[in-house]
Formats: sequence, structure tokens, C-alpha cells
Amino acid sequence: MNIEENTFKRYFPDYKKLINFGFIVKKDFYFYEKNFLNNQFKAEIFIYKDGNIKGRVIDTENDEEYSLFRVPSAEGEFVGKVKDEFEKILIDIRENCFKKDYFIYPQTNRITDLIIKKYNTLPEFPWEKYDGAGIFRNKTTEKWFALIMNIDKSKIIKNKKGLVEILNIKLSKDHIKEYTEKENFYPAYHMNKIHWLTIILDDSIEDKKILELIEESFGFSKGKKK
Repeated sequence: MNIEENTFKRYFPDYKKLINFGFIVKKDFYFYEKNFLNNQFKAEIFIYKDGNIKGRVIDTENDEEYSLFRVPSAEGEFVGKVKDEFEKILIDIRENCFKKDYFIYPQTNRITDLIIKKYNTLPEFPWEKYDGAGIFRNKTTEKWFALIMNIDKSKIIKNKKGLVEILNIKLSKDHIKEYTEKENFYPAYHMNKIHWLTIILDDSIEDKKILELIEESFGFSKGKKK
């Protein structure tokens, strides 16, 4: 995860605030630049309308990109200063122009909002080590009916890499068998594969269908409290 991804993880832009902060609206992104370290460097920030964020540091003396601070093995006081100052600029933008959400990706947060409204329950984050993993409980029985977490895609699809958020839901055995034979549905990650199903929340499956499956999962949580 790069500096931008780490800084803006689970944060989403308020586009009106970006403009007030000094961003310029381009065709498909918002652009901001700021000089730092006595004008030796210039930070360029690109915030795309799909939520992606990219940044560059330009050495103003030769007008070339400076990326040494991104190299994990790079050491030295000067490199550290460039990284620290760049991060300060990103954090300032985040604190003034962004809002924090429960999860990372747009579909995940849409589904979360719909769960909250329909079932009157908020996600719980019980594991400090896995701060991006949230569970949803039936408030009457306290049983889980959904789990959202972020993992590397390679954990469920061989030869595919990249951070994704997944939803685990409980379904009937017949439905588990039916859906795991379909595209974009997977045997449950880190849970009982006989009873649970995994979906990647990347808009490959429409919200309406996911909510139908969550409703079935919620039905299994209506039993007696343990």
C-alpha cells in the first residue's frame, strides 16, 4: 500500500470542500499543487472522480519527479524530510476535505448503509489486529449475519493480486452449491465453506442481488440466542 492509499484509507472526498481548499477541476479529476521545503519540491495531488488518489513530488530545480522517498530501503535524513512533508500535505487535505467511512470501497459502503437502514444495526470491529474487518449482528439474537473484511485477492482467486473487500454471508447448502458454480461468487474465505459464501464488493454483482442474499443470511440469524 502506497502513501496515498494508506493516508486516505476509508476516507472519501467532499468535492465542494476540495474546491474551497484550492483544488482545480479538470476533465475527470481534481488537481492541487503546493511547494514545500523552501520551494525545492512541489507536491501534485490528483483526486479522480471515481475516488482514486495519486500524488507526485516534483524536484523544482530540474522539473523531474522525485520518488526516492517511496523506496522502502532508501535511508537518510533528507529523504525522510521529503516523505514527512509530503505526508503532512496529504493529511492536511484529508482533514479538511474528506470524510471517514466504515470501509474502503464505494460498493462496500453503499451495502453497509443499506444494512444499517434495513436491520438497524451498525458494524462492529472486534479485532484490533484486523481493523478493517466488521461484523453485523442480529440485535435480538446477537448472531452474525454478515462479515466484511479486506484481503488480497490472491487468497480467493489464484494468480490475482490487489486489495479487495469481501462480504461473507450465510446461505442454505443448496444455495452455496448453486452460487459457487457461478461467476463472481466464491467459497467462503476464512469461514465454514458449507454454510458461508464470499462475494467481492467491486460492483461485479449489483447491490440488489447482494441485498437479497443478505436477507437470506439474516434469516439464519433469527434463531435462539446462544
